[in-house]
Amino acid sequence: EEFAKEIAALAKSTDLEIAIVVGGGNLWRGLAGSNQGMDRATADYMGMLATVMNSLALQDALEQAGVDTRVQTAIEMQEIAEPYIRRRAIRHLEKKRIVIFGAGLGKPYFSTDTTAALRAAEIEADAILMAKKFADGVYDSDPKMNPNAVKFDELTYNDIITKELKVMDATSTTLCKDNNIPIIVFSIDIPGNITKAAKGEEIGTIVRGE
Repeated sequence: EEFAKEIAALAKSTDLEIAIVVGGGNLWRGLAGSNQGMDRATADYMGMLATVMNSLALQDALEQAGVDTRVQTAIEMQEIAEPYIRRRAIRHLEKKRIVIFGAGLGKPYFSTDTTAALRAAEIEADAILMAKKFADGVYDSDPKMNPNAVKFDELTYNDIITKELKVMDATSTTLCKDNNIPIIVFSIDIPGNITKAAKGEEIGTIVRGE
């Protein structure tokens, strides 16, 4: 509800076109399921369904906050959401509707990060705002485990890959690099950060080309 209020206020006060990719880790993590012996594809499909549940919850909260919203899913379930169609998504954005992409890419073995990178490229997004819990940017090591961890203000795509930093997986990073899409990594735990990141204020860590 709090995230929805902030996103809705941003949509109403700016000309930004906003698309959202929602994870499902609060309900189910595919990788965790496969690590416990479950078939990886089955575990990943369950994770995709979890993202749809979160997408519908966010849609409801956004519409209660007064903004038009559409959920598009990579797996067809037309009774509850639209199937993902690129041109339709772009048209919704042009009409100032917030578009939420659910069900990942509809295929196992691809992360939600990859979904964000690919959808951003498809709709020609200016940037990816990667909201994180419990982290206010990218560090050289886990700040929860290492009190001397150093935070980066700026990184390149190659830094993410060569230093194996935990920002997004290699597939996602390469997609962003190939399409020159900046990534802003910031904390979602602090109220107002979504607005600051969207308005280009210096916050968190920015990842971009050389």
